[in-house]
Amino acid sequence: MLKHRARLQAELARLKVWKKVNRNEDLLVPVPGVSPGMWQAPQVPRYVRVNTLKTSVEEVIDYFKRQGYAYLGKATSMKDLCSLSEKQFLLDLHLPDLLIFHPQLDFHKNYLYMAGHIVLQDKASCLPAFLLNPSLGSHVIDACAAPGNKTSHLAAILKNKGQIFAFDLDIMRLTTMSTMLVRAGATCYELANQDFLTVDPYDPKYREVKYILLDPSCSGSGMVNRLPGPEGPPSLERLQALAGFQRKVLTRALRFPGVQRLVYSTCSVHREENEDVVRDVLQEYGAAFRLVNVLPSWPQRGLATFLGSEYCLRASPEETLTNGFFIAVLERKPEGDDAASSSILPVEAEASAASAEASAASAAPAAAAAAASTVASAPAVAAAPATKTAKDLGN
Repeated sequence: MLKHRARLQAELARLKVWKKVNRNEDLLVPVPGVSPGMWQAPQVPRYVRVNTLKTSVEEVIDYFKRQGYAYLGKATSMKDLCSLSEKQFLLDLHLPDLLIFHPQLDFHKNYLYMAGHIVLQDKASCLPAFLLNPSLGSHVIDACAAPGNKTSHLAAILKNKGQIFAFDLDIMRLTTMSTMLVRAGATCYELANQDFLTVDPYDPKYREVKYILLDPSCSGSGMVNRLPGPEGPPSLERLQALAGFQRKVLTRALRFPGVQRLVYSTCSVHREENEDVVRDVLQEYGAAFRLVNVLPSWPQRGLATFLGSEYCLRASPEETLTNGFFIAVLERKPEGDDAASSSILPVEAEASAASAEASAASAAPAAAAAAASTVASAPAVAAAPATKTAKDLGN
């Protein structure tokens, strides 16, 4: 039973998403005489990302206060999010540009949204760009970019000082993305209607790329508001096909010679698309890259499928009041770091392993260490190649 624990947890998460419930008990058949409210799962809050290319967090807070909303300050725990009334809002606990409102609120007709001052984006979807955290002036690749919320977030983090190369195979979604980026005031990007698998990592154009955000096509099984198809959860064959594609694009991304930091994310709850992909790719690239332990206080970690998987992040309506999501942050090992050169362990795990060996025979602990460019002001859309891999969902 214990050896199948990770798989059982993944299957349970898959079933809860399919049934659109958050708690295990919500899967049970209601008992006569029990109040229906006792079976109702909590709703995901309305998250509002402030677009700092056009405004500031302080200005947006003041705007909503003038609209009659009460600002309660920065959240201190997840419990704060569950008690919001429709006229109250908070600053997020982890992200400095994210505001939190009651789940029932809709801001699609709000002036700030229509003017591009705010982006309606789930918290989990904001984490990849936040955790990639590219430095000002750096070159970044957004490998599977449409519909563009993460791209606009990257532009805001860069303050439009740098270069984002954004790829997507779907020309219609890319056109919509271009319109959205213009509305957001982003200028430091170049769009390409191209399959990322056909991009040459050694093209001189990408010589200065140090950061890659990879959010590939996935099952979309973590999307709370997505209606399940008549066929139910994806089959194992479908998951294996998606995982095969995801391994290919992650492998391609790690081949860029200048990349120093990469974020791999999906809006899937399935182990096959998440921990298994990271584990398999690091078995090949573990000599050069390792997992980074990000947001240590985050309550939900990766499934225990390989040593170091707890450095990955998971998100869910039940644990984090967000859509279901998975994130892994990889960084290139410093040159000359010979400790556990072929290991897939993160740096802290490598040090622990070395320390354990030193109890029997002395060993040195593993060492750890952690470009200005011009701005491209207009999106250039290149012709699409013949190879086709479509992204299933945008977020």
